[in-house]
Amino acid sequence: MDILADIMLGIGAIGAAVYCMVLSRRLRRFNNLQNGMGGAVAVLSAQVDDMTTMLNSARDAAGESADILTDLTDRAELSAQKLELMMASLHDLPDADPAQIADAPGFATVDTGTAAPPGVAADDTPAPVFVSHRILRAAE
Repeated sequence: MDILADIMLGIGAIGAAVYCMVLSRRLRRFNNLQNGMGGAVAVLSAQVDDMTTMLNSARDAAGESADILTDLTDRAELSAQKLELMMASLHDLPDADPAQIADAPGFATVDTGTAAPPGVAADDTPAPVFVSHRILRAAE
């Protein structure tokens, strides 16, 4: 009986040795860097590193763009407030007659008795210089 147990133990050890050799060969082929899974894992790892770098740079660029956009929005809001204030102050001005505008200092008219400038017909009367039109119409 002892001899039979020793023979069975030897056969089991030889079987385990053959199984370990087969697994070792498969593992070596699996980890091969040129055409095995090891190469695929190395390529994917490099791609993940590249994507992480690009993601960080895109995140930084988006943050800078958001800051610039916030600054521009703030400036636009300030400009809009100033324009609204100017529009409100224009509503307070009285309507002016053309006679008052002509008598205002700094108002100049072009003498129509002289020759017309190039590009303007002699019978056309040129528009007055430095006239401010203060008529506002509501947007419809």
